Amino acid sequence: MYKKIQYILLCGLCITSLQAQTRTEKDLLGDKQIPANAYYGVQTARALENFQISGMTTQFYPDYVRAFAMVKLAAARANADVGRLKKDRLGAIEKACQAVIDGKYHDQFLVDLYQGGAGTSANMNVNEVLANIALEMSGHKKGDEFKDVLKMGRTEGQDAVPMTVGQEFHAFGNQLDAEVNTLRKVEVFLCEQNMGATAIGTGITASPGYAEKVATHLAKITGKPIVMSKDLIAATTSQQGFVLYSSALKSMAVAVSKISSDLIILTSGPRTGIFEINLPALQPGSSIMPGKVNPVMPELMNQLCFKVMGNDLTVTLAAHSGLLQLNAYEPIEAIAMMESQGLFFKSFPLFRKNCIDGITVNKDILNHYMERSVGIVTALNPVLGYEKTTELAKEALATNKGILELIREKKLLTEDQIKKLLDPASLTGQK
Repeated sequence: MYKKIQYILLCGLCITSLQAQTRTEKDLLGDKQIPANAYYGVQTARALENFQISGMTTQFYPDYVRAFAMVKLAAARANADVGRLKKDRLGAIEKACQAVIDGKYHDQFLVDLYQGGAGTSANMNVNEVLANIALEMSGHKKGDEFKDVLKMGRTEGQDAVPMTVGQEFHAFGNQLDAEVNTLRKVEVFLCEQNMGATAIGTGITASPGYAEKVATHLAKITGKPIVMSKDLIAATTSQQGFVLYSSALKSMAVAVSKISSDLIILTSGPRTGIFEINLPALQPGSSIMPGKVNPVMPELMNQLCFKVMGNDLTVTLAAHSGLLQLNAYEPIEAIAMMESQGLFFKSFPLFRKNCIDGITVNKDILNHYMERSVGIVTALNPVLGYEKTTELAKEALATNKGILELIREKKLLTEDQIKKLLDPASLTGQK
């Protein structure tokens, strides 16, 4: 009985303490208890109950929170410009928005990114936090390493023609440059906004000039070329800006994944694979095979790229599934694109540091392949003729000898001639 009374008293104390640490707010659904020290309000509290999905909240993406604050700041200034907001209130809102832009109060943005209602819950989370902050403040590039190291190029997995390791890696770099340029170009499609068009893009309830002023303020705040969309109804229903940007992220993922897979092939071995390059050994690769070291960084990059490719499909499906004048699936689009950007942002520096910067070349292996490859005959055509080189290729395959080995045996060329033919500059078109 004593323990039971103790427990009842303890529960009573907890309830009293809880009541003292909460405040009551209400909306159209009724009253709700909110933690007293929370800057969010009743609509956020309801969302926290209704959307316990992933545990991934808006605070996981600081730039997303900052972007929300920038939008609210632009909206406030535009409302002040058109006479809908008093200067003193504008000042308070500006301070609150700037605080969030500066990285403060981010722990108050708690709504799960997976949510219904076309993002209304996340939007209200921002509104409530900014409002309470305002009240409180008012008192109320690339190189060309290994450029002289010859190797055999491969097409369809077969020996092709000579190239240098530098050319191979330079091509990797140029692929990534092209993807970065594409991302920069499509970013412009994210800079059209439809603020002030309200529900479906007709501008109902918005003050004249508001939409234009929001765009102007957003451009100044973000430093981006933000403009008002030419067709606000189209901008409200269409998600093509997101589709294009997500597609560019996917394109980057395809390029990075292809390069990662190439690195895995090039480092395969060490005794029974290609083994042309070495990747930094980061950790043991097996609990049962001593000495095995796996290409863990390219494998990691592949997995992240697969995720980005999947995120692009998510954006595609969400964009095409919106009904009539509004798309209710914008939240999942935002989640997908922010996750893709975040994965790249975090993994690229790590990939360079733990993998790319530490790559070395196995020159003896490369020389061995050059000596034995049948593909070298293409370079000998101008000197020995097509008929002779064809005979050499056939004999090399039949006898398992290298082309240069046969040339030396038959004394078809001198060592000086061979050396000139194998000059990296002339052999790979770099002169």
